[in-house]
Amino acid sequence: MFSMRFDLRAPAHGAPAADLYAAALDMCAWGEQHGCVAVQVSEHHASPDGYLPAPLVLASAIAGRTRRLPIQVAALILPLHDPVELAEQMSVLDLVSGGRVSYVVAVGYRAEEYAAYGRDFAARGRRMDACVEALQRAFTGEPFEFEGRRVQVLPRPRTPGGPLLLVGGGSAAAVRRAARFGLGMLTQGGDARLAALYRAECERRATKPGLFLDPPADTVTSAFVAEDPDAAWEQIGPYLLHDARMYAAWMGDATAASPVSRSGARTLAELRAARGPYRIFTPDEAIAHVRARGPLLLQPLCGGLPPALAWEHLETLARRVLPALRDGA
Repeated sequence: MFSMRFDLRAPAHGAPAADLYAAALDMCAWGEQHGCVAVQVSEHHASPDGYLPAPLVLASAIAGRTRRLPIQVAALILPLHDPVELAEQMSVLDLVSGGRVSYVVAVGYRAEEYAAYGRDFAARGRRMDACVEALQRAFTGEPFEFEGRRVQVLPRPRTPGGPLLLVGGGSAAAVRRAARFGLGMLTQGGDARLAALYRAECERRATKPGLFLDPPADTVTSAFVAEDPDAAWEQIGPYLLHDARMYAAWMGDATAASPVSRSGARTLAELRAARGPYRIFTPDEAIAHVRARGPLLLQPLCGGLPPALAWEHLETLARRVLPALRDGA
């Protein structure tokens, strides 16, 4: 009925980071009790608002607070990492979580992050390929060579072949990479040609197609539920606008396609009028949305939203939306 995403932005005008991280863990435990289908954590670096830089640490904490809730790291900016060290962390997390953590790996799009890590931004595609291959070999538990090193990753993960990996992105290059390595794909949405290209590339390379997720262009990616949306927009709208403007500034024209989660709004009025990825539904609208489109995609702490305000929307969801969906009313 709903999923939750956390990137833990903590701008100066928002809640303190310590409060946001504590609330995220509480919300994941709450979500498991109320039928959350999955939780996502994200990764970015060199962000002035403290965007989550260590998603596997948070994923581990979430795994410790829950027992059944699927956890996805999306996206993991793979070329920034040493894949051998990363494979060790992913294998251990697969063991302690009972195989509940999956990953969307991507090349990223911000040169600042590569500079911070001392990586070559122009070579990110080639390093991505090398890292994916290294992860796949590492998860076998057998020795192999990587960058002149003889390495072996043990213990093996609980999940045979390693945790689920999807390639994330909105370009033809990302789709071809997914097909080449026999991986599934999560697109940025809005480009119907990518699905056909993926099928064609899998057939050409004789690889088995995996899960291919292509969000519709009108997907609502940051949903909230309120009895009075007008009052809610006044109260939480500035936090949503901060989130929207930060992503828009980062993406610029650097991405191959405009993600469905992107908004070009410059003002709060524009963000609301667009009826785009950032939406505040009434309970009845939320019920209709779930019945027509599937789970609500929530971002409870969007833009550093104070936890007390975020809980109000989750409690409205639990009180007014979830019972109606369960009862079929």
